Amino acid sequence: MKTSAKQAVGEAPPPPDPDMFERRGSRAPRSGASGRQFAVAHLTAEYLPFAQAGGLAEAVRGLAEFQSTAGKPVFVILPLYRGVRETADLVPQGEAHTITMGARTEPARFYMLAEQPPGPQVLFLDHPEYFDRPGIYGENGKDYPDNGVRFAFFCRAALELLPTVTRNRLVLHAHDWHAALAPVYLRTVLQGDPYYDQIGTVLTVHNAGFHGHFPEPMVAEVGLPSMLYDWRWLEWYGRANWLKGGIAFADMVTTVSPTHADELRTAVGGFGLHDLFNGLGDRLVGILNGIDRRRWDPETDPHITARYLIDDLSGKQRCKAAAQRGFLLSQRAKTPLFAISARLVAQKGFDLLVNGPTLFNYDAQYVVLGDGEERFRVALSRLAEQLPGRLAVEFGFKDRLEHRLLAGADLLLMPSLYEPCGLTQMRAMRYGAIPVARNVGGLADTIQDGVNGFLFDFNTTAALDEAVGRALTEYADPVRWREYVHAAMRTDFGWERSAALYQKAYQRALAAHAGAR
Repeated sequence: MKTSAKQAVGEAPPPPDPDMFERRGSRAPRSGASGRQFAVAHLTAEYLPFAQAGGLAEAVRGLAEFQSTAGKPVFVILPLYRGVRETADLVPQGEAHTITMGARTEPARFYMLAEQPPGPQVLFLDHPEYFDRPGIYGENGKDYPDNGVRFAFFCRAALELLPTVTRNRLVLHAHDWHAALAPVYLRTVLQGDPYYDQIGTVLTVHNAGFHGHFPEPMVAEVGLPSMLYDWRWLEWYGRANWLKGGIAFADMVTTVSPTHADELRTAVGGFGLHDLFNGLGDRLVGILNGIDRRRWDPETDPHITARYLIDDLSGKQRCKAAAQRGFLLSQRAKTPLFAISARLVAQKGFDLLVNGPTLFNYDAQYVVLGDGEERFRVALSRLAEQLPGRLAVEFGFKDRLEHRLLAGADLLLMPSLYEPCGLTQMRAMRYGAIPVARNVGGLADTIQDGVNGFLFDFNTTAALDEAVGRALTEYADPVRWREYVHAAMRTDFGWERSAALYQKAYQRALAAHAGAR
C-alpha cells in the first residue's frame, strides 16, 4: 500500500539502501580526482544565446561565464534543439554512444561549436527524435506529451557521455525539473561506479511552480527502479514528480534568492513541496542571481540611442524621447514612462494590470513588452485602443527592444504574484528605471523601499495603486527623483558574491557526498 505524499510532513527523505540498486562496473577516475580542485558541469534546458523561454537561460549563462572567467573548468550541457542545429556551426564531440533507458536503447552524442569562444565549453546533446522540434517544451501553448521521457533521456544520456568530456573531480549543477533526474540516476542506477560516485550534486530550483510530474508508469519507462515511486522520493499526490526526486537525491539544493528560500518552506509559497523543502534544513540555500554588467551598461550599450553616466543623465532623456517615438507614444519629456517587460502570464501580475483600471488614470505612459497568454494579449490590445498615445504593447520579446525600453523608461512595473529572483528589476535599476514591485522573492532582496524603488505587500489593485501613487509623488520632485536614480544605478548586481556562495555550496555538496559514502 502506497503512502500518500501528504504524510511527508517535516521529514527529510532517507537515502535509499544502495543494495537495492544494480552496481555498475568499476571505471576509476584519473589520479588527482580526489584533490581540492574540481570542475563544474551545468545541466540545463536553456542557455543564452542558443535556447531561451524565460530567465533560466540568462541566469545559467551569467553564472557559468563568471565561473569560467574566474578560472574554473566549466561545462554547459543542453539539448541540441532544432533552432541550434539550424543556426550554429557544430562539430561532433567523440563517438556516438548507445544509451539504455528502460526498454529503450537509443543513440546519443555530444556536439560542440566549431569555433569555441572563450568561456564555458558548451556541449549539445543530440537526439533528433526528442529535440529536433520547433519548440523547447511544446508548441502553440501546449507541452509536448513526451516531455517526461525527453528530459529524462537528456539527464541519463548526459551522464553516460560525461566521462568522455572530463575525468576530473566534478560537481554536477542541475537546473530546474528538466535536469532534476540527474541526481536520481547518479545515486541509484549509476551508483557504485567510482567515476560517478565522486560527483557532488547541486540542484537549483529556479521556478518551483513547474515540477515536471507525470503518470506513475513513466518511472519504469525512464529506467528507474519502481521502488522510487514512494512518497519519500518521486511520488507526489498520485503522480511521479521529477523535481521532487531531484530535491530528495541532490547533495545541496539552492534557489535563486534568500527570501524565496524562506517562501518555499511555507504552505503558501512551497507549491506543494514545502514539507520536502523544510526537511532539507540547511541543505537548502537561497543565492541571488546576478546580471551580466557588460551587456547591461548604459555607458557602453550599443542598442540604445544615447549612452549615459550616473553623473550625466542627459543621454537618458534622449533615450526616453526615442522610446516614445519608437512605441508611438506622445513625446512628452516630463510625463513619467512606465515599462512592463515580462511574459504575459498570471505569475507576473498581469491580472492586476488589466483588471485595475485606476492604474491608467494617472497622467503617465506605459509600454508593455512581452508575449504569453491569449487572454492578456486581448485585454492589453483593448486597453491600448482605449489609450492611444499613452499605452503601447509590443508582443514578441526582442532583446534589443528591452535595452531601448529600459534606457528610456522612468519606472518599471513588476506586480508579480511570486518572483523567485527576477532579473528585469536588476537590469532596469542599472539603467536608472525605478521599480514598483511586489514585496516577494528576489524583488524583496534587491529593492529597498523608499531608497531605490517602491514595494507593496498585498496582491491587490489597491496595494499596487498606492505604491504607484507614492512613486509618482516622488517623481514630481526632480531633486528627490535623482536620488532614487543614483541609488538604483549604484546597486551592485554582479555575479561576484553569488558565485562565491555557489562555490561554498559546491564544496558542501562534495563534502556531504563524501561523508555519505
